[in-house]
Amino acid sequence: MKIAGVMVAVSTAVVLLMPHVAEGAARVHGGGVVADPDGGYRGGRVAAARGQNGGAYARKRGFQTDGAGNGTVASGGVYRGPNGANGVTGARAGTTTRNADGTVNHQSGIAASGAKGSVESSGGFTKTQDGVTQSRTTAATGANGATYQGSTSYDKSSGLSHSSSCTDAAGNSIPCR
Repeated sequence: MKIAGVMVAVSTAVVLLMPHVAEGAARVHGGGVVADPDGGYRGGRVAAARGQNGGAYARKRGFQTDGAGNGTVASGGVYRGPNGANGVTGARAGTTTRNADGTVNHQSGIAASGAKGSVESSGGFTKTQDGVTQSRTTAATGANGATYQGSTSYDKSSGLSHSSSCTDAAGNSIPCR
């Protein structure tokens, strides 16, 4: 996974730090796969671009297996809106791992912000022979300052549960809609 991290860092730096030129749109991408001595494989892909209007993105995906039935895949990306888009930015990342015993674990998150507000959400799930457990937490703030905080979880023994709270710009509790 270190290779993919280095590749996306270099791609991001090249694209985002390039001087802005009138006709200046740019795109880079690449990837590869290598076999490991233990019978597994690892590899990844990266891509990044910048438009002439100042918008840009970078994303990556990498994987690794060990030849014994265990594997991990991770991905992530960032973006920036075009010039004059009131600072629109966003990012996402996720990792999924599968073990030789069949257990699967996934974790992911996103964050975005702009003139209309911001949002952050993170969570994941675990699947074992006993069932699935899941949870996710989300927080959002609107352009007017109103907020939402929510949490959802599931497990076999207690089932689905959700809680949320909302406030207005002054911090007063209001009904969530």
